Amino acid sequence: MKRLFATKSLDLLLEEMAGEHRLHRVLGPVSLTAMGIGTIIGAGIFVVIGAVAHDTTGPAIIVSLMVSGVACVFAALCYAEFASMAPVAGSAYTYAYATLGELFAWIIGWDLILEYTVAASSVALGWSHYFQNLIGMLGVSIPECIARAPFDNDPLTGHLVLTGTFIDLPAFLVSALLTIILVLGIKESARFNAVMVVIKLSVVLFVIVVGAFYVIPENWHPFAPFGWKGLSFFGGSLTWGEISAGKPLGMLAGAGIMFFAYIGFDCVSTQAEEARNPQRDVPIGIIASLMICTVLYIAVAAVLTGMVPAKDIQIDAPISAAFGQVGIPWAQSIIGIGAMAGLTSVLLTLMLGQPRILLAMARDGLLPKSVFAAIHPRFRTPWKSSIITGAAVATLSSLIPLRVLLELVNIGTLLAFVMVCLAVLIMRRTNPNATRPFRCPFVPLTPILGTVLCLVLMLALPPANWWRLLLWLLVGFYIYYRYGRHHSVLAKERAKEKD
Repeated sequence: MKRLFATKSLDLLLEEMAGEHRLHRVLGPVSLTAMGIGTIIGAGIFVVIGAVAHDTTGPAIIVSLMVSGVACVFAALCYAEFASMAPVAGSAYTYAYATLGELFAWIIGWDLILEYTVAASSVALGWSHYFQNLIGMLGVSIPECIARAPFDNDPLTGHLVLTGTFIDLPAFLVSALLTIILVLGIKESARFNAVMVVIKLSVVLFVIVVGAFYVIPENWHPFAPFGWKGLSFFGGSLTWGEISAGKPLGMLAGAGIMFFAYIGFDCVSTQAEEARNPQRDVPIGIIASLMICTVLYIAVAAVLTGMVPAKDIQIDAPISAAFGQVGIPWAQSIIGIGAMAGLTSVLLTLMLGQPRILLAMARDGLLPKSVFAAIHPRFRTPWKSSIITGAAVATLSSLIPLRVLLELVNIGTLLAFVMVCLAVLIMRRTNPNATRPFRCPFVPLTPILGTVLCLVLMLALPPANWWRLLLWLLVGFYIYYRYGRHHSVLAKERAKEKD
């Protein structure tokens, strides 16, 4: 039991940054903020808003985004404290190892693998939808058999139905292309991301400013057609709100799903080891990107639901389609290009983050070092794990429907945030004198509120998410039992000290 809950000291974490396996420190606060924005402003604003407003909340998605944003602020402040204390790769996995012990670190690391892979796959699918919508305006289309995933989730029944297709080829190809860029180097990836961020922010502002002139206030009535509730647990053992096809409806249910939109600031913390001045720059990147994007999300949601009645919002490319529905089709191509740029940057940063988590786990011996800790001698990137990540994302995005992917990613993200909030409380007790370049304010209130709000949003997710998370964790426990605990670097070092 002591092995399972053994923790890594902060000194040991900092020592790991030295040597030939260290990543390049080339990112400043602007680059880190751009990466956070690059992840947050993407599938959530160009794809997910439409699906949630149509199926779950109606115009009340505006309030859903506020609730999710508040929960994220509390979690982000906790992330910022840890990122300044331990500026190494690994994000919440590393923080859990320093406070809760090896077993909890493995759980959160395994959970983050699911979060990043599924989130990236969702974004790749959203990119494919906008790409096909854009070329469709030019009178070009790709064969139906390679345009969509082979099955989909019927929102009315909750059942999977066949689509008659074989693969979503555009989603597969964009994932493969970005994998090549990520292997080439972090500086090249950051420059590419910065260009994409500028393009999509320009388009988001265009949507807000131009779309505001076409808002019809009557479209906001009724404001919450599905109600203000939306909590359930395993399909109804704890229910507060309506259930449809096994899924909760209402504002809180929408907040749980829209949490997907905000996970970009977590991605900033995974780049802590590549920040020039991580104690200062990483907290700036986390908080600045979250605040900027929350305001933009709320504004876009208000414009979209004001332009088009929620029941008429299209799922695949909602913002672009909305401008066509109100009679300004010339704007569709502009929005389509911006959406593709936005989704490309999100996909890039998500696929950038996961290999760094795998790298941290491999350094600790919990995954094979020869594969996941391998740093390319020229590009100084975790190239093998980047290729594995790219292959997984390409496969999932080309075969799994968007509605299934969106629901699966949120519960993993929320669990990670709960663990980080708890870890701040524990670290303040166990290491009160540790150097904290950034201190989370109002402790213990801030981490407690972050934990409670994230747990509430977890309860707002469909029961299928809980079963999928449980299955994923059981697979993870098996791998840890068979491999991780026998190869743990920390366990071996403690065994040597005893001898």
